[in-house]
Amino acid sequence: MITKRSLFIAIALMGAYCTAGAQTTWDFPTGYSANSFQTENVVQFAKDVEKASGGKLTMTVHVNGSLYKANEIKRAVQTGQAQIGEFLLSGAANENPLFGVDAVPFLASSYADARRLSESSRPAVEKALATQGLKLLFVSPWPGQSLYSIKPVASVADLRGTKMRTYNPATNRIAQLMKAQPATIQLAELGQALATGAVDNFLTSNASGVENKLYEQVKHFYEVNAWFPKNAIVVSQKAFDGLNPAAQEAVVNAAREAEVRAWKVSQQKSTEFTAQLAANGMKVAVPGPAFQAELKTIGDAMTAEWIKTAGEQGRQIVEAYRKN
Repeated sequence: MITKRSLFIAIALMGAYCTAGAQTTWDFPTGYSANSFQTENVVQFAKDVEKASGGKLTMTVHVNGSLYKANEIKRAVQTGQAQIGEFLLSGAANENPLFGVDAVPFLASSYADARRLSESSRPAVEKALATQGLKLLFVSPWPGQSLYSIKPVASVADLRGTKMRTYNPATNRIAQLMKAQPATIQLAELGQALATGAVDNFLTSNASGVENKLYEQVKHFYEVNAWFPKNAIVVSQKAFDGLNPAAQEAVVNAAREAEVRAWKVSQQKSTEFTAQLAANGMKVAVPGPAFQAELKTIGDAMTAEWIKTAGEQGRQIVEAYRKN
């Protein structure tokens, strides 16, 4: 005889079985093209999660801003319009200065330093994202931002009075400290600006130099590695909590592997991009000791300004980074 109690238990067990066996699909927007090494990494991450979860959790990666524009992705994940997404961490610095730590110029000027800075700031960044309902899964660095110039540059004095392309408050401040003339120009407009003489020099990555064929108009590239911006791959905490423990473990493990891969591939790609710039006629050089010292002075000034904005947490991050 079937009692009400036994029927209730049977229904509950059936529900649990269906939940465990159900397939979940997440939308994963990114603002980068399908052939970007950043996109290739998140696609591999999605494949790893699907395999580890036995096909129970799949992610549809929407490339090139096709689902949401790059600057809309973080908000889309926060509001539940997408379950997971990728965005430039420093692009959210207006929300919280801690998000902009990896874009403080000349604080970390090598991949090793950038990784130490990332590790020193991670707990604070994770906590800040958590207050917004986001769980940080992993970060993925871009190559260092370096100096392109129409004319040779041996010191900061060579940049005084020149027209320096800027695109955010940090680059505008760099131009001011170098006594250059800031010229706000977006990357898509840079080619035309160079052609018309509206800009003499600028900071951007070797990746941008190759992808936009900047070597056709600029002949000098200095590996100053002003900063190494990172993408953050975040998931809605609500969506993550809705997974069963096995699927959560699959996501966390795949994210750990993706971050290791991200740092390795970014550094490899950076070497390749610089070689391509040289192969296409650019004069590639590392700044001399005196020039590096001048850049460090600018970095120290801007680091102090960032700490003032970020407060005690910012001071602790920089202190921990410098001790490591």
